[in-house]
Amino acid sequence: MDELTKALDIAITGTLKQHALEALTRQLKEWQITLPPTEPLVLDFGLGDFYKVGLIEYWAANEVEAGYCGKFLFVFDGQACPMHHHQTKHETFYILKGQVQMTFDSRTFQLNPGDILPVPQTKPHSFCGLNGPALLLEISKPCLIDDNYFADTRIPIGKGYKTK
Repeated sequence: MDELTKALDIAITGTLKQHALEALTRQLKEWQITLPPTEPLVLDFGLGDFYKVGLIEYWAANEVEAGYCGKFLFVFDGQACPMHHHQTKHETFYILKGQVQMTFDSRTFQLNPGDILPVPQTKPHSFCGLNGPALLLEISKPCLIDDNYFADTRIPIGKGYKTK
């Protein structure tokens, strides 16, 4: 099973997904941004509180054999991608729109459009929309679902959080 299929298996469906995607579409239109024509992942990380803990991902590429991944990550105001790290994946985040409160390696700070943050393997990180929605570009090593180590062990994907 490929990684996108694994992720789609735990994505939100139904009315909540529809409403989230409608709100995202309105925001993208306001920003005058078009995202790739791929199936978006509307994720609540299995916690059932999408607008508090969740995000919408558009995978532009996840080329496991070639060694790279590119995703657009959208969070609503105050919505957080939960604290996690990866054992093998190195990520670089580029803020396209909005502001993000980033927690990285035990520090919390604000990132603005144009800011770049490389996140090496094993470094815990999370982010949330600040003062409105935000759109990030993630450029990284390939996304492997089992390489996600979430601090909240209730999250049913990846592996339980492990400290280095």
